[in-house]
Amino acid sequence: MLRRLHKDQPDSFAFTPANLAWAEAQITKYPEGRQASAIIPLLWRAQEQYGWLTRPAIEYVSDMLGMAYIRGLEVASFSFMFQLQPVGSVAHIQICGTTSCMICGAEDLMEVCKEKIAAKPHELSADGKFSWEEVECLGSCSNAPMAQIGKDYYEDLTKVRMGEIIDELAAGDVPLPGPQNGRYASEPLNGLSSLVEYDSGETQYNASVQLASDIGDTVKRIDGTEVPLTAPWQGKIGSVAKSATKPVTAKKAAPRVEKVKDNEKQ
Repeated sequence: MLRRLHKDQPDSFAFTPANLAWAEAQITKYPEGRQASAIIPLLWRAQEQYGWLTRPAIEYVSDMLGMAYIRGLEVASFSFMFQLQPVGSVAHIQICGTTSCMICGAEDLMEVCKEKIAAKPHELSADGKFSWEEVECLGSCSNAPMAQIGKDYYEDLTKVRMGEIIDELAAGDVPLPGPQNGRYASEPLNGLSSLVEYDSGETQYNASVQLASDIGDTVKRIDGTEVPLTAPWQGKIGSVAKSATKPVTAKKAAPRVEKVKDNEKQ
């Protein structure tokens, strides 16, 4: 599929101070001269901040990494994880449509999205708050059907529950992610039949849902202040890149000059 930049683009893009600090920390994962390796995480954070990946954002990140703009655009247009068109201001809903989810009712979930959001994927709802799309396997097959909203998985969905989640988001609430049918994680509905010794019974949510609950709003745009910045790789033996405090500039390789032997000059 040919992917192009959207015809309507904002005038500019810049990371928030917290996201800029995060981006500069990511760059230090890579050896000097190899900062371009950070292109995917930095583009992803730009998308998380703005909602979708704009041309100014691609150029901004490319400048940080000393890359030609076309190189940044190649990465952004290649991967479907990057949204090159506007998405809902409240939520962009990704419905898994691969085998397990399709068998268990993914088409019903998409019907809800068509009714409540827009008739076609990647179209904005009338109020601009929502958009949706079908995506390939999200790896939660034992909790099918499911959808990803923001950073979180909403699993074991039904047509009714999908509609309720959209309504809750529209009202300004953030539904608790994870299994929506009462399961703790992906164990059998009637309870564990093996590994029962690992069931402490002392935690209300699984680790993923607990983290989302602790953070609070995992659907909103990411400004970098949601969790503390950590860079545990810095200062370790073998770490060669220094913390970047300004955009990295690219150096062009010197042209290769072939030496000519004296007896070959004539």
